[in-house]
Amino acid sequence: MKHFTILALFSGALVWTGTPGFSQRAAPPPIFDVEVSQDFQWTGRLEMGQTLELKGINGDIRAELADGDEVVVVAHKFGRRDYEESVVIEVVEHDGGVTICAVYPSRRYGRRHGRESVCAPGREGRLSSHDNDVQVDFEARIPAGINFVGKTVNGSIDAVSLDGDVFGYTVNGDVDIAATGVAEAQTVNGSIDVRMGRADWSGEMEFRTVNGSITLRFPDTFAAELRGETLNGSIESDFPITIMGRFGPRRLSGVIGDGGGRLLNVETVNGSIRLLSSR
Repeated sequence: MKHFTILALFSGALVWTGTPGFSQRAAPPPIFDVEVSQDFQWTGRLEMGQTLELKGINGDIRAELADGDEVVVVAHKFGRRDYEESVVIEVVEHDGGVTICAVYPSRRYGRRHGRESVCAPGREGRLSSHDNDVQVDFEARIPAGINFVGKTVNGSIDAVSLDGDVFGYTVNGDVDIAATGVAEAQTVNGSIDVRMGRADWSGEMEFRTVNGSITLRFPDTFAAELRGETLNGSIESDFPITIMGRFGPRRLSGVIGDGGGRLLNVETVNGSIRLLSSR
């Protein structure tokens, strides 16, 4: 597993070093007349079926389909305090693809705060901002056939034109996904809107939020065992559901089609659930 650390710091106005075509985001107004603004760019090639994974803490993640066969990732950094210690972007190459993380320092003003952050793929590694409010927004262009995983804590995930499987996870933010493959999305404070080109996953797929609605669009041939639950909202479906056991307007268990040997778990507290045909 190879680790690459790229660190750049520019004080004052935003310095753009990214790829033409990516939108520039205006830096937020400074606090205490001091502002940090940084840009990072990584370009590389992945094999069909491999995965690009972006991990952040404070910041949005946006991904779109690339015209060519290169993956391009740009990170925009905005800091309004804690500028004495900068966030670094780490790139980790592994058998499954590439993982890129925003890694925050574990020390502030010479004092240690928590354990060191570690950038690693999947559930491996450990990331924490340690009360550092630097914002890192990721933008990616991803070729057809490459899968994508986006993870952040305070930020939205927008991946609406990808050719592959897509997985988006945040805590405070919306998740919008449209992909030719399968998809999964989870948040806490935000809505979920997902369109799948395929729905032939194995095992269980979960879509969860607390404060927000969930809208899922599937192909007409979609089949799964369904578990849906909301506390303050309704459940709607374009697909006929064979109900299993007791049901109500806010909770049901049933089967769509022949079940397909897969499970769809959809849960929210404050919001509605809609299962729509993508036709």
